Amino acid sequence: MKIDAQLASTVAAVIDEGSFDAAARRLHITPSAVSQRIKAVEQQLGRVVVVRSRPIRATEAGQALVRLARQVELLERDTVAAFGLDAGEDAIPRIRVPLAVNADSMATWFLEPIARIARRYDVDLDLHRDDQNYTARLLESGQVMAAVTSESAPVGGSAVTALGVFEYRPMATAEYIDRWFPDGVAADRLRAAPFVDFDRRDTLQHDWLRVRGVDPWAVPRHYVPASYDFAQAVRLGLGWGLIPVVQGIDSLVDLGGPSTRVPLYWQQWNLRSPLLDAIAAEVAAEARTVLAPA
Repeated sequence: MKIDAQLASTVAAVIDEGSFDAAARRLHITPSAVSQRIKAVEQQLGRVVVVRSRPIRATEAGQALVRLARQVELLERDTVAAFGLDAGEDAIPRIRVPLAVNADSMATWFLEPIARIARRYDVDLDLHRDDQNYTARLLESGQVMAAVTSESAPVGGSAVTALGVFEYRPMATAEYIDRWFPDGVAADRLRAAPFVDFDRRDTLQHDWLRVRGVDPWAVPRHYVPASYDFAQAVRLGLGWGLIPVVQGIDSLVDLGGPSTRVPLYWQQWNLRSPLLDAIAAEVAAEARTVLAPA
């Protein structure tokens, strides 16, 4: 069976944009034409490739088509680049490069190497933010080409590079500590002292409490789901929280104890691509200057 690359790229556009209408605008065709292409590939494969929800989601078959479309686009771009063509009618085509990264890396160090890539190559970077424990799922589904993840085991045969260790310290304001921990950071006080939680998928604060014999679900907390705002909430005294060392902790007081260390890895498709390799090299180089060694 030969799958039409145009049909696969249409599936990828629908998944990227979340609807037939948005995909049509991106592809410069009508929504009806998008629908016809989706029906054509579904008839060819004999299975549904997208779930017609809001936003539209890919089925397992659809995920395979998305991976195919991204790989074809990447190989096509690298092949044209190898011809050494300059600007003009035959210029190297722009390519969308979807990458997954955890929120704290995004807020502290990841954008620097990505900006260097954008200055060197004509690429449209599409960053997907998720918890480091979940970014590999986006790679596995074909939604992204590479990911910063806490998973060291290769996903679907991906290439893996150790980046370093992201360190967190438990911090709070001096006023907060005077109120909640006047006699030290003990388990009974931790059960009453409110903390700042990133979101319902983040377990860093929970794990820190469990190590100290405290059930995290019984502790009051404030949800602040953005890295800068999370640190700002701690600085404003809403609660204690685990703050990345690289984010700056000058105005806060350390609650003590060992650091929370999260090893980070770069996983990318195991596909020889000069562009993808250049991105990996820039990310690894920046990580060596910012993250703690493994």
